[in-house]
Amino acid sequence: MKMYREAARDIPVAAETEVLVAGGGPAGVGAALGAARAGAKTMLIEKDNALGGMATMGMMSHWSGSIHSPLMHEIVDRMAASESLPLKWNENLTDYDKRWVISHECQKSVLFRMMKEAGVTVQLHTLVVGTILEGNRVRGIITESKSGREAILAKVVIDSTGDGDAAAFAGAGYLLGREDDHICQPVTLMFRIGGVDYSRAIFPGSFESYMDIPKGEVQALGKAHLPHPAGHVLLYKCRLPGEVCVNMTNVIGIDGTNVRDLTKAELVCREQMDRIILFLREFVPGYENCYLVASASNVGVRETRHFKGVYTLTPDDIVEARVFDDWIATRNFFNFDIHSLSGPGLDKNGAQKHFQSKGVYTIPYRACVPAKIDSLLLSGRNISGTHKAHSNYRVMGICASIGQGVGVAAAVAVRDNVLPRDVDVKEVQKILHSSGIEV
Repeated sequence: MKMYREAARDIPVAAETEVLVAGGGPAGVGAALGAARAGAKTMLIEKDNALGGMATMGMMSHWSGSIHSPLMHEIVDRMAASESLPLKWNENLTDYDKRWVISHECQKSVLFRMMKEAGVTVQLHTLVVGTILEGNRVRGIITESKSGREAILAKVVIDSTGDGDAAAFAGAGYLLGREDDHICQPVTLMFRIGGVDYSRAIFPGSFESYMDIPKGEVQALGKAHLPHPAGHVLLYKCRLPGEVCVNMTNVIGIDGTNVRDLTKAELVCREQMDRIILFLREFVPGYENCYLVASASNVGVRETRHFKGVYTLTPDDIVEARVFDDWIATRNFFNFDIHSLSGPGLDKNGAQKHFQSKGVYTIPYRACVPAKIDSLLLSGRNISGTHKAHSNYRVMGICASIGQGVGVAAAVAVRDNVLPRDVDVKEVQKILHSSGIEV
């Protein structure tokens, strides 16, 4: 590759804080609230113009994975109480839908209010482009924005970027994607459609939702008539009457840490969207008059870097419902949601309908501590875990709970003037207990 040498330059220190959270998705929201509510001076930076990540900008249909978390209940209850929601409920929503289905715009506003109340300094439109290191200790991050190249210093940095950008810039070790071949789960551009007749519509919610409709079985029809690698039919109710969240675009072979791959994925997904709408109009009852309303701000990337932590979470930990001594996120539950790495549907190593578990499981703090980098913590889908384990804990509710636990740990590290890896986890758990978290 042809190279250009950039001249060295001094950059301004735009801010100094105790805990700096990079990334404002569910994991970053949890981390910032956890740290600030535990008493740390906290700053949160986010590349987009709102908080929530896949829950808002990514237009995901509903929260899942950690429905016992007090923080998750606070987030969804405040969203459901928004004065900007429709004055009349969609009568076709179940009680479960009314609680966990996301109103994307209302959720954005709620998250901003929660940050303000907690005293978190929020800075949007800001990319992480480097880290400031002293030996193997992170002292801050380097950012790019409309204000140029700047530095933000912190006692503890929490990487909640999903892809682990800050950790990668710091030189933390990781594996990309699946262990044997480094292929990552497919990416998807979520979108919403309107004009759906809820009285006749179907809502297949998993790859194994096989439904007979007048022209055939819906998943078989999708595989036969949608452009590969699209082909599964996933449709979810919205809080807005007549609207439906569509999780059906699908692009395989994408490295979500590569900008050219991401650009390709966006273009392919948009080509698929038109075909999906035409498919729904022709084959699916209730969707005869559907039309495109809005699409997510960016493709949803399910999997990229798995960082090497002090402990690596395994599928057995999840199936056996392990309660670790150093737990920082509790009562988590989901399935092995591995989208096929070669086409539509569920991967052969995934398990949805037939997922077996002995109960809810915990996330150990050790999985959030990089093996060799100090003053840096991992939060969300970038923590230390295998490809298969990751398919379970990557969902938004669990990521928010991981973030909360890691945020509290960062605040305790600052308070006690110790490295995050040396934090007394019992002190962290005591604070989490006081916020209503149970094992």
